[in-house]
Amino acid sequence: MTQFVDVTNMSKWIQREGVERIIGRMVEYLEKDFSRWQSFDKIPRIASHTPFGVIELMPTSDGQEYSFKYVNGHPFNPARGFQTVTAFGVLADVDNGYPTFLAEMTLLTALRTAAVSAMVGRKLARPESRVMAMIGAGSQSEFQALGFRSVLGIETLRIFDIDADAMEKTRRNLEPLGFTVHMSSSVEDAVEGADIITTCTADKAQNTILEDRHVAPGVHLNAVGGDCPGKTELAEAIVRRSTVFVEYPEQTRIEGEIQQVEPDFPVVEFWKVLTGEAAGRTSAEEVTLFDSVGFAISDFSALRCLRDWTKDTDLQQFIELVAEPEDPKDLYSLVNALKPVG
Repeated sequence: MTQFVDVTNMSKWIQREGVERIIGRMVEYLEKDFSRWQSFDKIPRIASHTPFGVIELMPTSDGQEYSFKYVNGHPFNPARGFQTVTAFGVLADVDNGYPTFLAEMTLLTALRTAAVSAMVGRKLARPESRVMAMIGAGSQSEFQALGFRSVLGIETLRIFDIDADAMEKTRRNLEPLGFTVHMSSSVEDAVEGADIITTCTADKAQNTILEDRHVAPGVHLNAVGGDCPGKTELAEAIVRRSTVFVEYPEQTRIEGEIQQVEPDFPVVEFWKVLTGEAAGRTSAEEVTLFDSVGFAISDFSALRCLRDWTKDTDLQQFIELVAEPEDPKDLYSLVNALKPVG
């Protein structure tokens, strides 16, 4: 039998434990797995692109467990009453190939993305950072805010989105949680005095939502919106004057902000910062850029965190996902077992 966490139980888990507590624990899982980066199988995600959006599979394995995530990205979905992103994920036992754990990952991916941003921000943002600008107030915005508060203590947010309703939604959700939320009139207004700038927009296009003039010395850029070829959010000049940190270069060069620059443009793999093989921020004036596209090892960490946390609780069910005949060579016996007697 396969352990299973559905949408309802995922929501109960988050409500019981709190977003910030979950992200804090998830960061611990992420740091441990990123620190053993070399032990994982790694390939760029497998993508099927259409004019409507993209459907992707994100696999990895550490030799003991295998995981994959199914995820889509359809930017026009909200206008049709659907989510932009939906996902589910699986853990499997490498020894026998059986899937051991299945979970919804639309909510879990939001937690995971925020946890990765917070993990990286803790290493790259200036320690005195207190104000974050958020360009894009969609589904990820609340999770990003709570992630940065849990790890860096960020409580002042300056938000801008071309959709006024999205901005109001974010303010409505976050102010009761103790954030000071400034509803900005423009990108210029939002980035004023910001120590960290998070960009997370949904449009599947090469946009320039952040110009070079918007980025002051010492800012940490958390560029979350990149997730497919042809989609960017930052001016090329920002990329060129930043120290760029990535998850997996082979994937980020296809999907991230660095797809705008030459293939050998220098980047730092973030796992090396955790292991001490590379430096993080080196000065107060340096502009650091996390070119985040999301990578399978992060999903592996998130799934294990969820499985371990909810084990032996009412939040997990068991489902009959794998056929298990009494005789492993007699699969047809399961058909015969359902035949009416007499």
